[in-house]
Amino acid sequence: MAFKNFKNNSIQCPCVFSEIRKIGCNAKQEKRGATVNFSINREQLLPSLSQIVRVIEKRHAMPILVNVLVQCRDQQLVLTGSDLEIQVVSTINLDKIKADGDVTIPARKLLDICRLLPSDSEIRFDMDSEKIKVSSGRGRYVLNTLPADNFPEFSKVDAKACIRLNAGKLKEGLDKTSFCIGNGDVRPYLNGLLLQIRNSKIKLVASDGFRLALYENDIGADAGQEASINIPRKAVGELSRLIDDPEADMELQISGNYIKVLYKNVEFSSKLIDAKYPDFSKAFSQLFLAPLLVDRLLLKEAVMRVSTLTNEKLKGIAFELGNKSLKLSTGNPEFDEAEEEISIDWSDSISIAFNAQYILDAINNIASDTAELIIPSNASACFLKEPGQTVISYLVMPMRL
Repeated sequence: MAFKNFKNNSIQCPCVFSEIRKIGCNAKQEKRGATVNFSINREQLLPSLSQIVRVIEKRHAMPILVNVLVQCRDQQLVLTGSDLEIQVVSTINLDKIKADGDVTIPARKLLDICRLLPSDSEIRFDMDSEKIKVSSGRGRYVLNTLPADNFPEFSKVDAKACIRLNAGKLKEGLDKTSFCIGNGDVRPYLNGLLLQIRNSKIKLVASDGFRLALYENDIGADAGQEASINIPRKAVGELSRLIDDPEADMELQISGNYIKVLYKNVEFSSKLIDAKYPDFSKAFSQLFLAPLLVDRLLLKEAVMRVSTLTNEKLKGIAFELGNKSLKLSTGNPEFDEAEEEISIDWSDSISIAFNAQYILDAINNIASDTAELIIPSNASACFLKEPGQTVISYLVMPMRL
């Protein structure tokens, strides 16, 4: 984790990061009311409830974390969901609150009820002892609840860095890099995405050790602060799904090993990976052969056809470049073979092999009609990107067949 060039006393933005409260602690807590009574239109509730349910596990060792926390306060309905690693808080302005209070309700059951109701249905919530009655039209549904006081939350601490940026650029970066994030790797830093902000630049990097995705873009005005954090895989996916307006702005609040994102009426919080991301810059400072330009769709379809006969475990395809042609070939233990040739304007000669799926993933994230392949003189990797642009680059490591 790295934060540079900022003063703690110059940032006045409160943040909600915390240590999880233990359910069995002896500390006395003030009881919150459980007299929830309000009405809400289905179209107001459904989007927020859907966002929250995505982070809630179907089963959890703590039963209360299968529930959504519902809080009625000052003409606002606040919904909170958490899995102890990620927390999503959605606030809805509501003038149909008849009684303030807090309660937790089974999240997926409530979502299923709301989703199957007719459009523009009015939904009424009435607390009755330890149950809540959900009514709409002639339908009535009674759900068990759990006390809101036992719901774990992040405690409030001051943010060390507060950075505003365009939500669309962050989403583009997340979508173009997240597929390279490691999954369950023994190296913790590979199970997340590196987010760096410096001056007016944003950089996102993801790698699973076999390939790497790099996104670099300008966020406009100078952020005034620097940050370098590693966001876990699940949080990256949920944050990307949360952003639905590329023109909107958002604020990142970073504190210790937590990040909080303020976006529209949603507060998204997540723990960060406490491990330093490796220096990947050396991979981009090598001696390279001349760039190879190839029709993106032609290359994609050829790789797809040849890959039908690859070894199911290795998925390897040989790339043989030379004599104005690119030959793709593969085989499998059953002695099946596949080979295709693509005409290219390239004078060097080299043989190298790659995982077919890794190549396809990179090609699918290139928007232009032409793909640019750049191979180091020592054949240590292959870089793929759009010709003439520096925003997105993909690196795929070679393999032995």
